[in-house]
Amino acid sequence: MQEAVAAVTATNFPMTPLEALKTRYATKAFDPSRKISKEDWKEIEQTLVLTPSSFGLQPWKFHVITDQALKDELTEQSWNQTQISQCSHLVVLTARTEVTEEIVDEWLATLSEVQGKSLEDLGAYRGVLLQFTQNMSDDEVRAWSQRQTYIALGQLMLTAPLMGIDACPLEGIVPAEYDRVLGLKDSGYFTSVACALGYRAEDDKYADVPKARFSAEKVIVHS
Repeated sequence: MQEAVAAVTATNFPMTPLEALKTRYATKAFDPSRKISKEDWKEIEQTLVLTPSSFGLQPWKFHVITDQALKDELTEQSWNQTQISQCSHLVVLTARTEVTEEIVDEWLATLSEVQGKSLEDLGAYRGVLLQFTQNMSDDEVRAWSQRQTYIALGQLMLTAPLMGIDACPLEGIVPAEYDRVLGLKDSGYFTSVACALGYRAEDDKYADVPKARFSAEKVIVHS
């Protein structure tokens, strides 16, 4: 984990976060001839790994798809949105269907190893985690874990423009068909949302459309 942090912080981002957010947009047309480099993609994956989550439980798995045949197949399950087939990399964010005691213990073992704490020292925290996870119904667990994936999506959508990479979040997909295509049945995960990444096409007419946003006075409340 420390190596991942070092790699990410060493990146020479070309823009400030505010500049990146002003230039980004939900890319409607990607240039299929331009691919994200292996080096840049490795850093993007590290930022996904570093995404914060409730209690640190990370109830997700990120499917990175570059195979063209698979992207074409998923395009059909995405209202035929061409971003899927045109993009360099497609990330499908999947969420856990359940958080069992075994999953909690697996996370605590990782926490123990990384932070040098004994499992005995983490005993009280284990109790908190089990109380939280076991008091939720199956539907509540799915809803909670799906909400967590949107934290990762938000982080991904800021990281990309900071690196000069375009992105388009996609809820217009058929999750059940994504589950089928990706073989998620009985995997413990289900499709939550997707994000296409790559480089905008020169003729994407939406690239220069002014952003329409409410003023800060309308959406920010100071107390």
